[in-house]
Amino acid sequence: MPNPTPDGPPGTAEKALPFDPAAAGWEQYRDEGFIGLVGPFWMRKSGDGYLYAFMAEAKHHNRRGVVQGGMLMTFADRSMGMTCWYANERQPQATVQLDVHFIDAVQVGEFVEAKCNVVRRTRSLIFMSAELVVGTRVVATAHGVWKTLAKR
Repeated sequence: MPNPTPDGPPGTAEKALPFDPAAAGWEQYRDEGFIGLVGPFWMRKSGDGYLYAFMAEAKHHNRRGVVQGGMLMTFADRSMGMTCWYANERQPQATVQLDVHFIDAVQVGEFVEAKCNVVRRTRSLIFMSAELVVGTRVVATAHGVWKTLAKR
């Protein structure tokens, strides 16, 4: 049953406070360049790796008022890339293929998490998969391939 507000009529729900990633144990992952423009992204230790997330803001919306698909693609690319980078001993790499399937719209104000997995590794390629979720709701899936590059 909703909690009554002190000033409102009985039975009215209090306005929910916005989700605070820092209070929930997430750390900001900042980067210069393009990610600096669309971020911040968030990260949190999980087992041997990290989870990645972002808070959908007004700057992320498209003409329909939901999060732009390109933002979800950018987030999937960076999240899988970072997961791949840690799994590949922090060697230089580049995305060579990225496939994203949009399943449900993301609303401004929602917190989107990436659950990334290394599917297979060869000497020069790493195959990745990810689910982008809002709570338990899957909003997109992604698959990609990263190529290990020579160190500069």
